[in-house]
Amino acid sequence: MVKAELTKKSPLRILEKATHGGLGKGNIAVIASKRGIGKTACLVHIATDKLMRDKHVIHVSYSSRTDHIINWYEDIFKEISLKRELEDAMEVHDELIKNRVIMNFNQDGVSMDQVLNSVKAMIENGQKSTDAIVIDGYDFSKDCTDNMTRVKKFAKELNLEIWFTDSYEGEVVSEGDIPSNLKCCEEFLSIIMVLKNDGEVMNLNLVKDHDNKISEDLSLILDSKTLLIARKS
Repeated sequence: MVKAELTKKSPLRILEKATHGGLGKGNIAVIASKRGIGKTACLVHIATDKLMRDKHVIHVSYSSRTDHIINWYEDIFKEISLKRELEDAMEVHDELIKNRVIMNFNQDGVSMDQVLNSVKAMIENGQKSTDAIVIDGYDFSKDCTDNMTRVKKFAKELNLEIWFTDSYEGEVVSEGDIPSNLKCCEEFLSIIMVLKNDGEVMNLNLVKDHDNKISEDLSLILDSKTLLIARKS
């Protein structure tokens, strides 16, 4: 299968439809779950889908190690290319790497302003075509409101989509609820999705869609073996 056909048939097109065209430039999205569920893989799949459509992505990680992030990109690309029999897979793989940058920070030692300034410098000095920033490992319990004010302004000024992961504690009280640790900055978040382990499958539930009333099931799961986003059976 050629790359264009593969991306057209991606289950992520369901996400775009359910969110009335997708996140959109200048907006922030969050994928939330308990720890260890698979939200980083979910984020990397979204980033890979953008790369497959010839978009440019900067991946910001607050993890102490970045090798596992690179491994996620490699594993997810491999699963996509094998499952869909992607033509010229290695050539496509090399193109994707050219359009992706991974940056690493320590949240306790680097302010959000410093992170955003570093990302802006990266964009201005070689990554001018960047379409999206994906950020994993950020702790929303630390200066959430002030930092999301800065991130929202940054997204608008540079005309970028920005995707976060969030690890929350406890339980989401009922279906459709926004995790309590995101309540403080909800006004700055356009899309919020909650990933939940429902036994044999992991469901990706849409709990905020811009200012729209959520009227339909997102109908996406994570494959329990590959952690790729997939259609519900």
